[in-house]
Amino acid sequence: MIEHNAASMISRINDAVNKLIVAELEKHGVSDIVPSHGDILSLLFHSYGMSISELAAKINRTQPTVTVLVHKLEQLGYVTRRKDEKDKRVTLISLTDKGEQLGPVFRKVSNQLNEIIYGGFEWDEQPKLEEMLKRILQRF
Repeated sequence: MIEHNAASMISRINDAVNKLIVAELEKHGVSDIVPSHGDILSLLFHSYGMSISELAAKINRTQPTVTVLVHKLEQLGYVTRRKDEKDKRVTLISLTDKGEQLGPVFRKVSNQLNEIIYGGFEWDEQPKLEEMLKRILQRF
């Protein structure tokens, strides 16, 4: 019997994911960043630099929100701003050495999350799970 509580379950999953991220980061001595910084840092691990607008588009947040998050990460020493060599009007956000050092910790936490999320599903069920979640997200 369907209980129509998918939104509640998704919310509880999000809460559990955030708690796990915070706890695991703290185990590694990282207590000054929050899960909302994670999307930005994860993108920057794979980039030489991205503009605020690029970051905002990729993480589906507004530019003002991303600006605030980036400002906090900059204050903490994880990211820096620099002018784009090709277009001096554009400011790129990139990781500092301190930010780069978070890479192994982020990979470990990501692997833990993936094991929890996908570990209970058969190999052929995993893409179906992602497809269903994408469909729900696109309806918003």
